[in-house]
Amino acid sequence: MEHGIMRYQKGASFLSTLIVLMVAGIFFTVGFKLFSPYWDHMTINSIVKTTSEDPDELAKPLRQLRGDLDKKLYINQVKLPAKDSLQVTLKEGVYHFDLAYEMRVPMFFNIDALLTFKEHYEAVRP
Repeated sequence: MEHGIMRYQKGASFLSTLIVLMVAGIFFTVGFKLFSPYWDHMTINSIVKTTSEDPDELAKPLRQLRGDLDKKLYINQVKLPAKDSLQVTLKEGVYHFDLAYEMRVPMFFNIDALLTFKEHYEAVRP
């Protein structure tokens, strides 16, 4: 009876182990390549959010506020894809922070991942 059970208790074959390792490697590579753009976006998002919640920053003129945002991005070593990716406007005493940009991340050969980020914040000028 033990002989019959042993026939069904086989380990993973070399081919199945190789396939599992290849699939795991692909997922690891994709995750590793997409981590950096998402981390940068979280940093940019945090900078814009804290600026929109700080009454001292909101009391500054629009030009100085934009300059402070650029300094914070520079200090955190984050670059926006384009200068107009972050729009800061003042309408009727309300600041509008519009963050909208796309990043293209090369994945494998001719395959790219297109990441789209859109955020909007509003803050009343004190």
